[in-house]
Amino acid sequence: MEEYIKTFPEATQKILIEVRDAIRSVVPEETEETMSYGMPTFKLNGNLIHFAAWNNHLGFYPTPSGIKNFVQELAPYEGSKGAIKFPYHSPMPLELIKEITLFRVQENLAKKKKGS
Repeated sequence: MEEYIKTFPEATQKILIEVRDAIRSVVPEETEETMSYGMPTFKLNGNLIHFAAWNNHLGFYPTPSGIKNFVQELAPYEGSKGAIKFPYHSPMPLELIKEITLFRVQENLAKKKKGS
């Protein structure tokens, strides 16, 4: 993940680090940080969150359920069933990113309990 972040201009690196730190602040210790599909990825009982830097926005990929459960909060942003675009020209919604990540943590932990 560090190597990925270092490939971007300084301003983009700062945003990527803020997003990574926001996610890190709410995930359990056993959450794995890795690269998947060429993007920084957090895994906990499967994929939790992906994010990626693009030219004009940060792509945030919390799975379709992570978007579906935050439709109201995500309404100001462009997106699709599985992705949201957070434009660089606006402040990064770090609290919303944390809320969505916490939702995904609970979802994946519940999935583990069902499978146990």
